[in-house]
Amino acid sequence: MPLSAAVISGVQKLVLYETRARYFLVGSNHAQTKHRVLKIDRTEPKDLAIIDDKHVYNQQEVRELLGRLDLGNRTKMGQKGSSGLSRAVSAYGIVGFVRFLEGYYLVLITKRRKMADIGGHSIYKIEDTNMIYIPNDSVRVTHPDEARYVRIFQNVDLSSNFYFSYSYDLSHSLQYNLTLLHSPCDPGTVEEVHTRRSRQQDSFDIFEDEGLPTQVFHGLQSEPYAKYVWNGKLLERVKDTVHPDWLMYIIHGFCGQSKLLIYGRPVHVTLIARRSSKFAGTRFLKRGANCEGDVANEVETEQIIHDASVMSFTAGSYSSYVQVRGSVPLYWSQDISTMMPKPPIRLDQADPYAHVAALHFDQMLQRFGSPIIILNLVKKREKRKHEKILSEELFPAVINLNQFLPPEHCIDYIAWDMARYTKSKLYNVLDRLSMIAENVVKRTGFFINRSDFFCHTLRPDERWGDLGGSLTSSGRVQTGVLRTNCVDCLDRTNTAQFMVGKCALAYQLYALGMIDKPKLQFDTDCVRLFEELYEDHGDTLSLQYGGSQLVHRVKTYRKIAPWTQHSKDIMQTLSRYYSNAFSDADRQDAINLFLQVYQPSESKPHLWELPTDFYLHQRNSMALTHDRRSYTYWWSEGILSYLPLPYDEVPCEENMKKVGVRRVNRYDESIDTYTEFFKPYELTSFDDTFCIAMTNSARELMPKTVGVDPSPFTVRKPEETGKSAVIGAKSSKEETVVQRKTAASAPPPPSEEQISSSSEDDSEDDRDDDGSVSQRSTPVKLLTESGESVRTQEDFLQQSMRETYGLNLAALPAEDDMLIYERFAYLGQNQHKLERTEPSVLENAINVVPVSCFTTDSIYEVSSPQVDRDNREVFEGHVLTGLGQVRSLCREDILMYREYIKNRYM
Repeated sequence: MPLSAAVISGVQKLVLYETRARYFLVGSNHAQTKHRVLKIDRTEPKDLAIIDDKHVYNQQEVRELLGRLDLGNRTKMGQKGSSGLSRAVSAYGIVGFVRFLEGYYLVLITKRRKMADIGGHSIYKIEDTNMIYIPNDSVRVTHPDEARYVRIFQNVDLSSNFYFSYSYDLSHSLQYNLTLLHSPCDPGTVEEVHTRRSRQQDSFDIFEDEGLPTQVFHGLQSEPYAKYVWNGKLLERVKDTVHPDWLMYIIHGFCGQSKLLIYGRPVHVTLIARRSSKFAGTRFLKRGANCEGDVANEVETEQIIHDASVMSFTAGSYSSYVQVRGSVPLYWSQDISTMMPKPPIRLDQADPYAHVAALHFDQMLQRFGSPIIILNLVKKREKRKHEKILSEELFPAVINLNQFLPPEHCIDYIAWDMARYTKSKLYNVLDRLSMIAENVVKRTGFFINRSDFFCHTLRPDERWGDLGGSLTSSGRVQTGVLRTNCVDCLDRTNTAQFMVGKCALAYQLYALGMIDKPKLQFDTDCVRLFEELYEDHGDTLSLQYGGSQLVHRVKTYRKIAPWTQHSKDIMQTLSRYYSNAFSDADRQDAINLFLQVYQPSESKPHLWELPTDFYLHQRNSMALTHDRRSYTYWWSEGILSYLPLPYDEVPCEENMKKVGVRRVNRYDESIDTYTEFFKPYELTSFDDTFCIAMTNSARELMPKTVGVDPSPFTVRKPEETGKSAVIGAKSSKEETVVQRKTAASAPPPPSEEQISSSSEDDSEDDRDDDGSVSQRSTPVKLLTESGESVRTQEDFLQQSMRETYGLNLAALPAEDDMLIYERFAYLGQNQHKLERTEPSVLENAINVVPVSCFTTDSIYEVSSPQVDRDNREVFEGHVLTGLGQVRSLCREDILMYREYIKNRYM
């Protein structure tokens, strides 16, 4: 079966050329060897007329085409107006086409920034866009409200957390994308696509008479997951008329990547958050769920860990873990007209058969499989019922749905009042969360694309044997997902997701052979790096939905936050309240217009005239549904037969219809990830590469003191980190610890009480488990006044040697080892007395067993190595070629030359 690879978009650089009658959009691949041309008519005042000839041009053909267009559009001498073809703008992709009350607009990406790299596939963030009006001014029909709609549309800041990729499907998880590459393709479909494309290109093969086989790859391109695509409606108008390379889908959420250095071995930690475009909006204006089961503030968070020393998806080691947050799937809302910080929660509609919850969990079973685990963090005890209302409705709904599911696939419900535990001094919030996280990860498992290492057999861990998920021939697959929610799904949810992600990270690193047991401690470089990623992730999602950054962070629940954090929390609370009261309505209108939930028309009232957008998001309020779902068989057809595997990842006939297959040459540019990533045709600087600029654990988190253990899994005190940059006295003996400042700023170090409280966050199980090998290192003291500091340094060196080599080198060697060493020392001292004619003396000194493959091998001489026939022929061929005598080409040489000619000139 031919190998499969992801298709790289052939349109990565765009140039828009303008004439009075048309726009010509010229798109090319990154190497600018293949070009496509899109013709847009400017004489239609309210319609979009686009022509794509589907032809691939080379660079010379495009120049000739543009030259003819420039010559044909020049005006006569003396005539006013523009002449010829003018270059309007350069871009990197098309966001879409949108129309309000006049003509269509073209939205182009004009600036981008690389944010992450996964297996050689680059992920970019949109930095700037350009909105171009298509119709010519001579045919434009003006409308007085057009400018207002344009302002509302531009309120969606596309330069804020919108991401895209030319070769990696961001709307799907890594597990889906890699599973798709290993799924079997239908040969009939492949041949059909190949035949159709070969007829279009009308190419010929100069080696077709030689009968040499061509190595064929299947280029796969799947349809994006519509829920997480934000410009799907903007591209819907041209989706069926243009080539797929023109279509570029964007997601909204968060993307961050950092490098974890494990003794020089690079491991990339990537965090991707996909925000749902269904029932999207702001905090108080979008609560609960709509009639189709889509919930507010639904975000899918995926953490990807991969060994960056090997880039390829086929040869590299990749692991991912997915979890979800989202509002409680019920009909509920909050009235913000009262101007209260916490408006009362109101159940808008009775749902005795949990119809909306059934639709929501049906989507989750189809995408993630089973088990679905709900972690409900809302309050249980309140003086006046507020959050408790949601728990009293959600729990019976889950009970009702579970009675129709098979027992092994039932929905798990975990209710835990996190706010109450936080206020109590007797409980540790993170200890409880770590217990929940361990149970969840063991049940769902995680994805990894390789089988277990041999080190797992040498050093087995009992927790590894209990891990859930599904085992495959090439690794593991995550089955099921954790769904976390509180009321807002912001502060408490982010901390809970961090703890689950930290537990999953330990299992992922263990599966990749990076650590000896699936357990990670706080205050290590690894966990600090992961915590910073999650805080950026939480701040970004909180700004998008709530209007401010996180109020309560991981440090808040660990009770080690500095005193300055309290004033920041107050400011964030005020910012969130102001945003919810005054700016959320405008943001909601902009989101509704961008997602085309509301489409302007002269026959409808304007967007700003609508008293509510309830009818835009609840389709059953405008028309009766024709097919009613069963209350007992509430899942989609075919899902149960494949559980616990997710139905979307099963290579069934329905799913394979969503995958486009191209039969291409092995060296074709559309699947050549190596050329796409390294760009050998460009002059690049190593210092400007993305891998140098990304966050580095060794550069930004590891202490800069001499002699400190460089392991990112060593527990360090808060003042030991590289970001604290503290230089000063630490004790009455004037001990000095020199630390280097880094570019990233950090809050001042906490007090001694706060440091002592941080150690209490580790559970008793963690202390018992790690008691044998202490990982808390002490900085080397540069100024010593007594032997105590010297002993401290010696203890540290012995400790680090034991951790590194597995034995204490300072202890006396065994008697047998000392005897062997003395014999070797005697041999070295007397080697000048030995003669070449006295080999027996060597035997008297020590009985040396020969281990060399050479017949003669000593300190005096070594026999020449034997070279086999094949190597001699290769060397002789190089010598003859240098002398100008070229041998006749063999079959493999002809095949290689043929591939080169086809890839270079055809």
